Amino acid sequence: MVAKTSTATKLAEPNVVNGINVDDLFALIEDVKRDAAKGTTNWHVTTTWQGQTRSRAQVDGFEIGGKQVPRRFSIDIDEPCEIGGTNRFANPQEHLLAALNACVMVGYVAQCAVRGIRLDSLEIETDGTIDLRGFLGLDPTVPPGYESLSYKVRIKGSGTKEQFAEIHQAVMATSPNFHNVSRPVDLYPTLIVE
Repeated sequence: MVAKTSTATKLAEPNVVNGINVDDLFALIEDVKRDAAKGTTNWHVTTTWQGQTRSRAQVDGFEIGGKQVPRRFSIDIDEPCEIGGTNRFANPQEHLLAALNACVMVGYVAQCAVRGIRLDSLEIETDGTIDLRGFLGLDPTVPPGYESLSYKVRIKGSGTKEQFAEIHQAVMATSPNFHNVSRPVDLYPTLIVE
């Protein structure tokens, strides 16, 4: 009896660094270079009141390059008891800071991945102060939100200090939420009374 030999071609393993498929990321970059419309994204969240200070934000999908991509997530939000809530969920300010941290973190992970730098640990801590006199309408000279935020990045991996400094600058230059929080964004509110 003659044994058959396999001539099956082995598929190339994807290049994965820090959990990111770098081949896919470079393919996206090349797609957007060739056709800028493929890089246009649209994000949509609908939030409904759930009683007291609780709300639920619903995500049903997003659009990339003109294509609708279904996604289904809900985010529950509340306030601390001291601000009239039930303290069941993180409040809007904590979600804002978490969204900033998460967006910036993706930037560090991706920037390291495309440079072939392995991460051992990454932590981002953001801090800011809000004076409730503004929110409560007690003093019109007091802003109702943050006047400044500070964040610290603790990063450890195979990169040098110089490489991590370069990555830090690149993240601040390219992070959507760093951009959104660090400068004014036009906001167009519409009130619909039913």
